[in-house]
Amino acid sequence: MSQLSVEPVEEPREPAPQGGRGIRRVLSPVRSARGIARILLWAGAAISVLFVVLAVFAPWIAPYRFDQYSAGGHPFPKQGAPDATHLFGTTVQSLDVASRVVFGARTALEVVVQSVVISLLVGVPLGLVSGYLGGWLDRSLVLVMDALFAFPSLLLAIVLSFLLSGLIGGTVTAAALSITVVYIPQYFRVVRNTTVSAKEATYVEAARAIGARPITVMRRYLFTNVVQSVPVIGTLNAADAILTLAALGFLGYGVQPTQAAEWGYDLQRAVADAGAGIWWTGLYPGLAIVLLVTGLTLAGEGLNETLNPTLRTRPLRRVLLPPLPATLAPRTHRDRP
Repeated sequence: MSQLSVEPVEEPREPAPQGGRGIRRVLSPVRSARGIARILLWAGAAISVLFVVLAVFAPWIAPYRFDQYSAGGHPFPKQGAPDATHLFGTTVQSLDVASRVVFGARTALEVVVQSVVISLLVGVPLGLVSGYLGGWLDRSLVLVMDALFAFPSLLLAIVLSFLLSGLIGGTVTAAALSITVVYIPQYFRVVRNTTVSAKEATYVEAARAIGARPITVMRRYLFTNVVQSVPVIGTLNAADAILTLAALGFLGYGVQPTQAAEWGYDLQRAVADAGAGIWWTGLYPGLAIVLLVTGLTLAGEGLNETLNPTLRTRPLRRVLLPPLPATLAPRTHRDRP
């Protein structure tokens, strides 16, 4: 009489939260990055995090305020060389260069975050609606965005900054809005072109066939598939926004010096010092711009090689096959009768 073997039945596990699965799915390509993509990504992230820490904790890291020119009743020296009291020296206005550099990181972070977020909130929905609905709305939006994209980015930012200076002054928000108009067409074009291709997919046709409304199709079926390249563009735009902000400050159209510290303005004031051999007033703000732009660019390139399926490479795993049993091993001429 044969005996039946009963295998233990595993108890059903509780499914992981949807949010956790979504976060793990998004971060999975980042964790699996290998080679040069991993080096670029983590190197850029480390440099960017350093400046984020400087920006967030600027009041505690900087030895003085960005507009402070005296301490304890004693004024700072004008164009003083770096020493133990002023590690990066002082400017012609008797301002501490180290404090200006640290607070300049906060200004740069505020402008970049505001400009990128506003560009995303405007460009991505417009591109999604334009690509899905088409018709006269699509043609009108494409015409407007192409017209904006045809202008040189710096010239467009200068014009808008000049217009906003009479309304809200040379504040951080004005500088962010001036840079925002440069990047909205980029997000619009990328999302719109991807939406035009994705709306003909089978799953979108199936959603329409069951009676899903256009807003539901765009929100549930198209949005997650057309924004895959947006993080890469956002990172690269953040690096470009740093340069645009510095250019506006250098030309005198950026943040006013009484509002916040800004690296481009400090470079403009340091031009006259360079001819007199005073190198510290322009070296450290310029070095901060180069480092932050390099960090954001490296992070963007690393994300591109990690998230882009055409560039992403997966590590090859070595497969070891078990040896064949003696009964299945191929016989040689010696084993033959």
